Amino acid sequence: MSRLSSFANPSEFENAQAMSDAEKAFIVGDLAHSSEPLLLCDPCRRDIPGHRIGSRPSVLAEDRSACSVCNVLSSKPEAFTEPFCKFLQENPTVFHAVGYFKDKMTSLGYKELPARDDWSGKLEAGGKYFVTRNGTSVIAFTVGKAYKPGNGVAMVAGHIDALTARLKPVSNKPTKHGYIQLGVAPYAGGLNETWWDRDLSIGGRVIVRDDSGKTSSKLVKLDWPIARIPTLAPHFGVGMMGQNNKETEAVPIIGLDNSDILSSDAKPVGPLASPGSFVFSQPPRLVQLISKQLGIKDYSQIINWELELFDLQPATVGGMDKEFIFAGRIDDKLCSWAAFQGLLASEANDDDGVIKLVALFDDEEIGSLLRQGARGNFLPATIERAVEALCGGDKTFGPGVVGQTYARSFLVSADVTHAVNPNFLGRYLEGHAPRLNVGISIAADSNGHMTTDAVSTAIVTRVCELSDCTPQVFQIRNDSRSGGTVGPMLSSAMGVKAIDAGMAQLSMHSIRATCGALDPGLGVKFFKGFLDRWETVDAEWQ
Repeated sequence: MSRLSSFANPSEFENAQAMSDAEKAFIVGDLAHSSEPLLLCDPCRRDIPGHRIGSRPSVLAEDRSACSVCNVLSSKPEAFTEPFCKFLQENPTVFHAVGYFKDKMTSLGYKELPARDDWSGKLEAGGKYFVTRNGTSVIAFTVGKAYKPGNGVAMVAGHIDALTARLKPVSNKPTKHGYIQLGVAPYAGGLNETWWDRDLSIGGRVIVRDDSGKTSSKLVKLDWPIARIPTLAPHFGVGMMGQNNKETEAVPIIGLDNSDILSSDAKPVGPLASPGSFVFSQPPRLVQLISKQLGIKDYSQIINWELELFDLQPATVGGMDKEFIFAGRIDDKLCSWAAFQGLLASEANDDDGVIKLVALFDDEEIGSLLRQGARGNFLPATIERAVEALCGGDKTFGPGVVGQTYARSFLVSADVTHAVNPNFLGRYLEGHAPRLNVGISIAADSNGHMTTDAVSTAIVTRVCELSDCTPQVFQIRNDSRSGGTVGPMLSSAMGVKAIDAGMAQLSMHSIRATCGALDPGLGVKFFKGFLDRWETVDAEWQ
């Protein structure tokens, strides 16, 4: 049970004993699930409640430099490698990622703000809150203890969607020569050549209506590979590097059914519901698997689903000194997870006068045009509703306080960028080629695809100085095509100063990519530094 849900009355939570820094770091660092030995210095051992540690054995650390909790408190990059890899493995879809973030925030005392509710009287200086949209986007923020309406917002925005292959509305397909296949469609650049011959599993959300008529959304994922997109052997003389038809030649196989030739008594699994129902249009054996995972006995209770394929191979460290992370979905779980961790680890000082905020969006890979995407009103609406709820006394909510808030705010648009590839050095602009395990990369573009300018670069460089972070810079060559981020659409909608800056990775848009083993932690260190020091840096400007 989470710390928040253990209180029936919210006022009891307000009066509960404050969480110690050690307990907070224990949760932020996912130390309860670490496979590494739990080393605790004596002060941390005393400050962490026994129910957090549970039955997990711990060893007394000789000094604070060896303490697992102190390493999280001091933002040592190596403390975040294993938690990031586990996050990637355990949360393969955007639905699972948002669920992870919600659970973690709740355990740290953040309060959910349902979008359909009136927020009046529910926010206060010193509070911690979050709101979700569609189950695929989330915004979390803390209000400074010294906050006054009209003060600014230090915000980080990123995306948590990734290239994938989603089940079609009718995913059932005719059996071909004994193979049961699955109808899928590419999301963004999914089903590219890197998806062939991979161990693919399936997960997402299922919409269920129970016996009482209540409808709810349930998360599901299978923990073994059920799908594969097989290549054609080179002996047939057909190239397999990007020239294949995604509709007819990249169709996953999910099982075998040779009942047509093996026995006259053997019959394939027939439809599990009546014609016209959702279940009728899906592969029967897949429906049975999903139902079993969710404990559903009446298949007709499944009224729809949003399922997708994902690479099941675990995220892992690699290299001679384990200096790499090899994983799926690094773009852009890397910056999003690091920014989220940075917010959870951020300081809460008595003189903090700003709102610290992290917004993680869906649909960036397909243009951000949906309501849960960055082009929607999710971020500005959340900020304005929060400011409205915090207004009172001598400050009346209206266009004036909203304009003042945005004028005093700053946005870091956090998306992964391209690490230098040693085999293609000629494709990179000299002096603009970020390396792994070094630090945040400021992304520039002469045509406005990025928000970066001289002012925002100076601000973030100063943040790096104060946070002991090493900034890098990336820009494409004149003969290359630039990608896009959520930065321009958000900064233009709100009129806030902004920069594009993210961690570097290799093999962007491959089903398996590479980043540095220290990069998740270096990201946490930077984003925490930005959230904690933006107010100080802003005050240095005239």
